[in-house]
Amino acid sequence: MAEQNLETAPGVARDFRTTHWSVVLAAGQASTEQSAAALEKLCRTYWFPLYAFVRRQGHAPPEAQDLTQEFFSRLLAKNPLGTLQPAKGRFRSYLIASMKHLLANEWDRAHRQKRGGRVVTFSLDEKDAEERYVVEPADELTPEKIFERRWAEALLEQVLARLRVEFRAAGQEDRYELLKPFLVGDDDPGPGEELAARLGLGVSGAKSAIRRLRQRYGELFREEIAQTVESEEEIDAEIRHLFAALSG
Repeated sequence: MAEQNLETAPGVARDFRTTHWSVVLAAGQASTEQSAAALEKLCRTYWFPLYAFVRRQGHAPPEAQDLTQEFFSRLLAKNPLGTLQPAKGRFRSYLIASMKHLLANEWDRAHRQKRGGRVVTFSLDEKDAEERYVVEPADELTPEKIFERRWAEALLEQVLARLRVEFRAAGQEDRYELLKPFLVGDDDPGPGEELAARLGLGVSGAKSAIRRLRQRYGELFREEIAQTVESEEEIDAEIRHLFAALSG
């Protein structure tokens, strides 16, 4: 099967600067269409860790759904970013601090809207949320630890989704499925002749394809993290933090 350069495949977006958290921060109190779109994109990608955080706090599913919906409705509608301190540059840090503030100070049970009566600014897949939450391990992780772990998992899922889109755009989605199991493993991947034949390559060509896949995965991983921090200097520290969250 002929190789196609994934980086030049049609439909593959190579510049993600317009979805960075830094774009949202730069807008400050003067929200722009670009910053609003960037914020909504980030929220849609990373909403589940907050839902899991609220559930682990002891809120029942309907209540947790209302709280999470209310949180994002406020965030997207009222643009409270002008009060954000520069030192709080990570998107996940901002989200968890803001949610804690909502839970502690701003959610008055007596004045909640009835379910179904609220104005929805940001629509969550509530059925999917609870289906995902019920498979959470029955451990003693704190709500904060659950949030961190689910955040890291959501980021990895986003990287895999982007990688699949690139292969699909290059007409190589079947190849992606064959190579995906080799994303993690030995430094010197050793696909057998059967896999190489299914790829339409020799064994050495299959090894090269695996190395390119891993390299591209690493690039997309850094890109995705870059979207959630304020500056490039924070990327490596965020990577260390997220791997610690996954292993903790």
